[in-house]
Amino acid sequence: MPRTPWIVGVSGASGTPYAAAVLRALLEAGESVDLVVSRASRLTLLDETGISFRDAHWQADLREWLSRGADGKPDTFSVDIDAVRHWSAGDLAAGPSSGSYPTKGMLIVPASTASVAGVALGLSKDLLQRAASVTLKEGRKLIVAVRETPLNGQTLRHLVTLDDAGATVVPASPAFYAGATHIQDLVDFVAGRVLDAAGVPHRLYRRWQGELGGGAHRDG
Repeated sequence: MPRTPWIVGVSGASGTPYAAAVLRALLEAGESVDLVVSRASRLTLLDETGISFRDAHWQADLREWLSRGADGKPDTFSVDIDAVRHWSAGDLAAGPSSGSYPTKGMLIVPASTASVAGVALGLSKDLLQRAASVTLKEGRKLIVAVRETPLNGQTLRHLVTLDDAGATVVPASPAFYAGATHIQDLVDFVAGRVLDAAGVPHRLYRRWQGELGGGAHRDG
Protein backbone atom coordinates (compact mmCIF):
# COMPACT_ATOMS: atom_id res chain seq x y z
CA MET A 1 0.00 0.00 0.00
CA PRO A 2 1.34 3.49 -0.82
CA ARG A 3 2.18 5.70 2.12
CA THR A 4 -0.61 8.26 2.60
CA PRO A 5 0.24 10.51 5.55
CA TRP A 6 -1.47 13.21 7.52
CA ILE A 7 0.41 16.49 7.28
CA VAL A 8 0.87 18.12 10.67
CA GLY A 9 1.85 21.78 10.55
CA VAL A 10 3.07 23.42 13.75
CA SER A 11 2.89 27.22 13.65
CA GLY A 12 4.29 29.81 16.04
CA ALA A 13 1.30 30.15 18.37
CA SER A 14 1.64 29.13 22.00
CA GLY A 15 0.46 25.56 22.46
CA THR A 16 3.22 23.14 21.44
CA PRO A 17 1.82 20.55 23.90
CA TYR A 18 -1.30 20.39 21.69
CA ALA A 19 0.86 19.50 18.70
CA ALA A 20 2.74 16.87 20.69
CA ALA A 21 -0.51 15.23 21.85
CA VAL A 22 -1.89 15.15 18.29
CA LEU A 23 1.33 13.65 16.93
CA ARG A 24 1.44 10.95 19.60
CA ALA A 25 -2.20 10.01 19.01
CA LEU A 26 -1.78 9.84 15.23
CA LEU A 27 1.20 7.53 15.61
CA GLU A 28 -0.64 5.40 18.18
CA ALA A 29 -3.51 5.07 15.68
CA GLY A 30 -1.08 3.67 13.11
CA GLU A 31 -1.09 6.78 10.91
CA SER A 32 1.85 8.10 8.93
CA VAL A 33 2.79 11.73 9.49
CA ASP A 34 4.50 14.38 7.41
CA LEU A 35 5.71 17.05 9.84
CA VAL A 36 6.27 20.72 9.05
CA VAL A 37 7.56 22.85 11.93
CA SER A 38 7.55 26.55 11.06
CA ARG A 39 10.45 28.82 11.91
CA ALA A 40 8.33 30.80 14.35
CA SER A 41 7.16 27.63 16.09
CA ARG A 42 10.74 26.65 16.85
CA LEU A 43 11.08 29.77 18.96
CA THR A 44 7.84 28.91 20.76
CA LEU A 45 8.97 25.33 21.29
CA LEU A 46 12.28 26.53 22.73
CA ASP A 47 10.45 28.93 25.04
CA GLU A 48 7.81 26.43 26.19
CA THR A 49 9.99 23.32 26.51
CA GLY A 50 13.64 24.31 26.24
CA ILE A 51 13.99 22.07 23.17
CA SER A 52 15.73 23.34 20.03
CA PHE A 53 14.15 21.79 16.94
CA ARG A 54 16.88 21.46 14.31
CA ASP A 55 16.49 20.16 10.77
CA ALA A 56 19.77 18.26 10.95
CA HIS A 57 18.79 16.58 14.24
CA TRP A 58 15.02 16.52 13.91
CA GLN A 59 14.60 12.88 14.94
CA ALA A 60 16.38 13.27 18.27
CA ASP A 61 14.64 16.59 18.92
CA LEU A 62 11.23 15.17 18.03
CA ARG A 63 11.71 12.16 20.32
CA GLU A 64 12.64 14.43 23.20
CA TRP A 65 9.65 16.71 22.52
CA LEU A 66 7.07 13.93 22.23
CA SER A 67 8.37 12.14 25.30
CA ARG A 68 7.50 15.11 27.52
CA GLY A 69 4.20 15.63 29.26
CA ALA A 70 2.29 18.89 29.10
CA ASP A 71 3.81 19.79 32.46
CA GLY A 72 7.29 19.56 30.94
CA LYS A 73 8.27 16.37 32.73
CA PRO A 74 10.66 14.33 30.54
CA ASP A 75 10.21 10.64 29.71
CA THR A 76 6.47 10.76 30.36
CA PHE A 77 5.64 9.04 27.06
CA SER A 78 7.36 6.43 24.93
CA VAL A 79 6.87 7.14 21.24
CA ASP A 80 7.97 5.39 18.03
CA ILE A 81 8.55 8.04 15.35
CA ASP A 82 9.44 5.69 12.49
CA ALA A 83 6.23 6.71 10.66
CA VAL A 84 7.19 10.42 10.70
CA ARG A 85 8.75 12.21 7.76
CA HIS A 86 10.04 15.72 8.36
CA TRP A 87 10.04 18.50 5.78
CA SER A 88 11.84 21.80 6.31
CA ALA A 89 9.47 24.77 6.46
CA GLY A 90 11.53 26.55 3.81
CA ASP A 91 11.43 23.66 1.33
CA LEU A 92 8.81 24.74 -1.20
CA ALA A 93 9.80 21.84 -3.45
CA ALA A 94 8.81 19.32 -0.75
CA GLY A 95 6.25 16.60 -1.42
CA PRO A 96 3.33 18.34 0.35
CA SER A 97 3.75 21.41 -1.86
CA SER A 98 2.15 19.51 -4.76
CA GLY A 99 -1.40 18.27 -5.15
CA SER A 100 -0.12 15.08 -6.80
CA TYR A 101 1.55 14.11 -3.52
CA PRO A 102 -0.97 11.82 -1.79
CA THR A 103 -2.08 12.78 1.73
CA LYS A 104 -5.17 12.25 3.89
CA GLY A 105 -5.30 15.91 4.80
CA MET A 106 -3.63 18.42 7.08
CA LEU A 107 -3.83 19.48 10.71
CA ILE A 108 -2.42 22.86 11.77
CA VAL A 109 -1.84 22.56 15.52
CA PRO A 110 -1.56 25.11 17.00
CA ALA A 111 -2.60 27.63 14.36
CA SER A 112 -1.40 31.19 14.87
CA THR A 113 -3.34 34.15 13.54
CA ALA A 114 -0.48 34.74 11.10
CA SER A 115 -0.79 31.22 9.68
CA VAL A 116 -4.59 31.56 9.54
CA ALA A 117 -4.22 34.79 7.57
CA GLY A 118 -1.59 33.32 5.25
CA VAL A 119 -3.72 30.30 4.38
CA ALA A 120 -6.92 32.34 4.03
CA LEU A 121 -5.20 34.78 1.67
CA GLY A 122 -3.33 32.07 -0.24
CA LEU A 123 0.09 33.58 0.46
CA SER A 124 2.08 30.30 0.53
CA LYS A 125 5.04 32.07 2.11
CA ASP A 126 6.38 28.81 3.56
CA LEU A 127 5.72 25.09 3.26
CA LEU A 128 3.12 25.12 6.04
CA GLN A 129 0.97 27.67 4.21
CA ARG A 130 1.61 26.10 0.81
CA ALA A 131 0.65 22.62 2.03
CA ALA A 132 -2.55 24.00 3.56
CA SER A 133 -3.46 25.74 0.29
CA VAL A 134 -2.83 22.51 -1.61
CA THR A 135 -4.98 20.60 0.87
CA LEU A 136 -7.88 22.98 0.26
CA LYS A 137 -7.58 22.98 -3.53
CA GLU A 138 -7.48 19.19 -3.59
CA GLY A 139 -10.62 18.98 -1.45
CA ARG A 140 -8.86 17.18 1.41
CA LYS A 141 -9.51 17.71 5.10
CA LEU A 142 -7.90 20.78 6.64
CA ILE A 143 -8.30 21.20 10.40
CA VAL A 144 -7.14 24.49 11.89
CA ALA A 145 -6.68 24.52 15.68
CA VAL A 146 -6.53 28.26 16.22
CA ARG A 147 -4.89 29.31 19.48
CA GLU A 148 -5.31 33.00 20.21
CA THR A 149 -7.41 35.27 22.41
CA PRO A 150 -9.06 37.67 21.97
CA LEU A 151 -9.87 37.28 18.28
CA ASN A 152 -10.24 40.51 16.34
CA GLY A 153 -12.52 41.07 13.39
CA GLN A 154 -9.77 40.54 10.83
CA THR A 155 -8.89 37.10 12.17
CA LEU A 156 -12.57 36.17 12.48
CA ARG A 157 -13.07 37.06 8.82
CA HIS A 158 -10.05 34.92 7.89
CA LEU A 159 -11.53 32.00 9.84
CA VAL A 160 -14.85 32.41 8.03
CA THR A 161 -12.94 32.38 4.75
CA LEU A 162 -11.31 29.09 5.72
CA ASP A 163 -14.67 27.65 6.77
CA ASP A 164 -16.18 28.70 3.43
CA ALA A 165 -13.25 27.00 1.65
CA GLY A 166 -14.00 23.71 3.40
CA ALA A 167 -11.65 23.81 6.38
CA THR A 168 -12.75 22.88 9.89
CA VAL A 169 -11.90 25.44 12.57
CA VAL A 170 -11.27 23.87 15.98
CA PRO A 171 -10.49 26.51 18.64
CA ALA A 172 -8.01 25.29 21.23
CA SER A 173 -10.64 25.49 23.98
CA PRO A 174 -10.47 22.69 26.55
CA ALA A 175 -13.65 21.47 28.23
CA PHE A 176 -14.04 20.32 31.82
CA TYR A 177 -16.91 17.81 31.68
CA ALA A 178 -14.46 14.96 31.01
CA GLY A 179 -13.18 15.20 34.58
CA ALA A 180 -9.75 16.73 34.01
CA THR A 181 -7.39 16.47 36.97
CA HIS A 182 -4.12 17.35 35.22
CA ILE A 183 -2.93 19.82 32.61
CA GLN A 184 -2.36 16.84 30.28
CA ASP A 185 -6.08 16.04 30.43
CA LEU A 186 -6.96 19.53 29.17
CA VAL A 187 -4.36 19.31 26.40
CA ASP A 188 -5.57 15.86 25.39
CA PHE A 189 -9.17 17.08 25.15
CA VAL A 190 -8.22 19.69 22.55
CA ALA A 191 -6.02 17.19 20.69
CA GLY A 192 -8.88 14.69 20.74
CA ARG A 193 -11.32 17.18 19.24
CA VAL A 194 -8.80 17.89 16.46
CA LEU A 195 -8.59 14.17 15.73
CA ASP A 196 -12.38 13.85 15.89
CA ALA A 197 -12.59 16.45 13.12
CA ALA A 198 -10.06 14.44 11.11
CA GLY A 199 -11.94 11.17 11.69
CA VAL A 200 -8.98 9.51 13.43
CA PRO A 201 -9.88 7.18 16.35
CA HIS A 202 -8.27 7.88 19.70
CA ARG A 203 -8.66 7.45 23.46
CA LEU A 204 -7.59 10.89 24.60
CA TYR A 205 -10.64 11.94 26.61
CA ARG A 206 -13.84 10.65 28.18
CA ARG A 207 -16.77 11.32 25.86
CA TRP A 208 -20.06 12.81 26.98
CA GLN A 209 -22.58 10.07 27.78
CA GLY A 210 -25.61 12.23 28.58
CA GLU A 211 -25.32 11.88 32.35
CA LEU A 212 -24.73 14.88 34.56
CA GLY A 213 -21.96 14.61 37.11
CA GLY A 214 -19.99 11.97 35.25
CA GLY A 215 -16.86 14.07 35.24
CA ALA A 216 -17.04 15.18 38.87
CA HIS A 217 -14.35 14.12 41.32
CA ARG A 218 -15.52 13.86 44.91
CA ASP A 219 -13.47 13.23 48.03
CA GLY A 220 -14.39 10.37 50.35
